[in-house]
Amino acid sequence: MNYKRFLLLSLLFPAFLNAQSIADSATYLSEIKKELVTQWPKNRTINLVFHGHSVPAGFWHDHEVHTLESYPYLTLGKLKEQYPYAVINVIVTAIGGENSLKGQKRFESEVLNHKPDVLFIDYALNDRFSDSNAVKEAWEKMIQSALAQNIKVILLTPSPDQRLDILAPGNPLEAHVQQIKQLAEKYRIGLADPYEQFKKVAARGELTNYMSHVNHPNKKGHELIVNELLKWFKP
Repeated sequence: MNYKRFLLLSLLFPAFLNAQSIADSATYLSEIKKELVTQWPKNRTINLVFHGHSVPAGFWHDHEVHTLESYPYLTLGKLKEQYPYAVINVIVTAIGGENSLKGQKRFESEVLNHKPDVLFIDYALNDRFSDSNAVKEAWEKMIQSALAQNIKVILLTPSPDQRLDILAPGNPLEAHVQQIKQLAEKYRIGLADPYEQFKKVAARGELTNYMSHVNHPNKKGHELIVNELLKWFKP
């Protein structure tokens, strides 16, 4: 679509502009999905990089790190069932206790150096303790740097902290959830929304069944996150 037509439609129909700003889960990773079904010797390695805090790093209770039961590696297992000919690397650059301000500072040297095909960003759980404007700036810098290298980006809304009532309007995570959704729309990139799924679990009174610790999911909780990520990889 040429720019003049896009501008005209956005002026006449504001909803059109909003629709154009949201990545389509069916098509956003189309080129990646083509690579995932390509067989040797024409295939190549696909790098999935997971950047964030303790949850993607696999922390459970008492600082135990359950790497193979964390959502990056559970995602790998599901993708290998779906794409048996694919060569997929999962690279976790997450650090326990980190927020996006710190994660952005090491983004060039410790994330982009892995040449991600798809980058997942998950920092909201810890970002609630930082200034929202500074957090937004950090996320935007990471997104912009990735897009400048033609990397597909998928943002994650947070998993819960049981010290918060995630069903309460205005809880400390809610503003960050909305900010992440706005960034996904602004940059027309992917959004995975496990927060909404955890809210459904909480509404049933079952949240503790999905948590290993006050703010770390157990395997069942990680599987809930995986289900949101897999929506972007459907054939």
